[in-house]
Amino acid sequence: MKNTLLLVGTSFLIGTMACGPQDAISTDEEPGLLQVSEPALTVQSCTPLSVSSVTASGSEAINPPANSVDDRLDTRWSNLGKGSWINYDVGSGRSISGAAIAWHLGNTRINTFTLSVSSDGQAYTQVYSGTSSGTTTAAETYAFSPRAARHLRVTVNGSNVGDWASIAEVRVCNGATTTTPAPSTPVWSGNFETGSLSQWSGQQRVSADRLQLVSSPLREGRYALKVTVKQGDNPISASGNRNELFRLTHEPVGSEYYYRWSTMFAPDFPSPKTWQLFAQWHHEGSSGSPPVEFVVNNGVMSLNCSGTQVWSTPLVRGAWQDFVFHAKWSPNASVGFVELYLNGQLVLPKRSCATQFSGMLNYLKVGLYRNSTIAPVGVLYHDGWTMGRTLSDVLPQGVTLNASAAEVATASGE
Repeated sequence: MKNTLLLVGTSFLIGTMACGPQDAISTDEEPGLLQVSEPALTVQSCTPLSVSSVTASGSEAINPPANSVDDRLDTRWSNLGKGSWINYDVGSGRSISGAAIAWHLGNTRINTFTLSVSSDGQAYTQVYSGTSSGTTTAAETYAFSPRAARHLRVTVNGSNVGDWASIAEVRVCNGATTTTPAPSTPVWSGNFETGSLSQWSGQQRVSADRLQLVSSPLREGRYALKVTVKQGDNPISASGNRNELFRLTHEPVGSEYYYRWSTMFAPDFPSPKTWQLFAQWHHEGSSGSPPVEFVVNNGVMSLNCSGTQVWSTPLVRGAWQDFVFHAKWSPNASVGFVELYLNGQLVLPKRSCATQFSGMLNYLKVGLYRNSTIAPVGVLYHDGWTMGRTLSDVLPQGVTLNASAAEVATASGE
């Protein structure tokens, strides 16, 4: 049986099936109801230059050249025909040393292409020729010796599956050396400092008092989120009881992110011998446990990846617990990994596991979701949710983490 209903705070459909810890968000949204940007592109070994204009030899009407610089991996520039090109104007003569390209369906297509540069947009010099790896949808950086130029052109000469040129994102790499580090910039913040829940994509709650902003207790800033769950709270007519916020993070396959937040369990927080989830990266599917979940069960707090417990520690009530979670998102267990810091200490070094299910992206859910057999009221608090591409993106100024082997051994009980 499938139930559909409108979420509070947004407008798209939820599909549910009663199969244990699960829920799902449909990917079949009606056009115009909800537009959520993908997280910004992550590039390696490339300092991007600002692009003033993008042109191309041609394009599909629904996949124009501008899509390749919109900071979204779910849009693209596409054109049919070998020799199709797309051109990036950086506005003035600069030092250019490469291009970071995220190919559409880059984990299934091997693209043959060239890179050329020009000072006037008329005469071009080829500076690179090669193929994409065919193994990832994340950006791949193709470097060449720095050249003084204003334009960079990518010419696609087909792929192993046909003559389409399809590129999700391109960044032109700065060839000039600099000693000024790029500023730390979070991809997203859900720290409640807006005084509302507007930083989140939506909510699943039975009433406003179940997901309530409070000024005490606080871990930082002016507001924290108080989460209350009572037996029978079932806002989406699915298994279990819950009141949760969600953010449509939809991390691309092969991407890598850090997440920081703090959680405090109330002094009387119940912990019987059954599952309670307080943070989860849920798949888009309609049933089954999520690939990554933070769980409380029988007085123990744990991290599960693909159904396997990879870390645990005794539950602490009445005090803020500071989490920094690092993940590489992949359905391949030899590619994906999780890493965890708790209260400034590395408690789980990188652990390989499948962090996504094949063909499905994840989205973030926080709050409290628990077995419906639990009778006592459950109260916990969340604060400081931040997502970034690097560790420095999510850490508050002046905060450092301890990653010594001795601390890891102590924290993990080894």
